[in-house]
Amino acid sequence: MDNGTYKKYVETRAKKSPTLKNCLRAFLCGGAICTAAHALKSLYLCFGMPDETAGMLTSVTLIFAAVLLTGIGVFDKIAKHAGAGTLVPITGFANAVASSAIDAKTEGFVLGVGAKIFTIAGPVILYGISAGVIYGVIYYVCRML
Repeated sequence: MDNGTYKKYVETRAKKSPTLKNCLRAFLCGGAICTAAHALKSLYLCFGMPDETAGMLTSVTLIFAAVLLTGIGVFDKIAKHAGAGTLVPITGFANAVASSAIDAKTEGFVLGVGAKIFTIAGPVILYGISAGVIYGVIYYVCRML
């Protein structure tokens, strides 16, 4: 079977993805996570915390919630429904790290969890830092001009 014939075969057999519906779900769920984060920060500010502390506690709370939900198996169910909406950077990153750690725990703490905890999140860290450096250099050069 050549590539063209195979492509036609796959197109006839593959289920069509409801793109608009998936985008709407991701937008609404991601927005709900961000809204919850904003509400958390407002709550922390109501307790009289400085803005910087409230922001830090909001991040820590979101990370804790994502890891907890990953650990008890709820985050995957939410992600199945919400799609990319759960990949709001802080919760998605926490889920990626926790999932890798959970998957590798049977191999021990050193060779399992320690060695494989950043398998999924590693590229995110690498490219995030690289993009930040490139942006910083461009910003620096533009400010010099």
